Amino acid sequence: MSDTPDRRAIGEKTRRSVLGDAHVDRSMVARSDFDGAFVDLITESAWGTVWPSDAISKRERSMITLALLAGLGNFEEFQLHLRATVNTGATQDDIREVLHHVAIYAGVPRANHAFKLAKQIYAELESE
Repeated sequence: MSDTPDRRAIGEKTRRSVLGDAHVDRSMVARSDFDGAFVDLITESAWGTVWPSDAISKRERSMITLALLAGLGNFEEFQLHLRATVNTGATQDDIREVLHHVAIYAGVPRANHAFKLAKQIYAELESE
């Protein structure tokens, strides 16, 4: 028997703790033969290896992830991870600082769009 951790099980647990059960459940229903191997890849690598590392906190990892997603213009994923801040502990003040960094290091248009999306998402979260 191997002493290698079960990255899939760790990944599924971590993914649920960050993104929430409802999102993961919807994702699992939408899984198909076409994208199943890809889902396994990100579950085992991102969620089973990178996210569970205790080298930095979930809050810090969330902030880094949001900066990268906004800076690269991956706004669909940005919205997903912004909603996940309710589980990671990253605050609106944290995200404001993140987006200031995005503006300086990745460009004002990317940060401007991310601010627009963040305002919409925060309004949605407050009304729930």
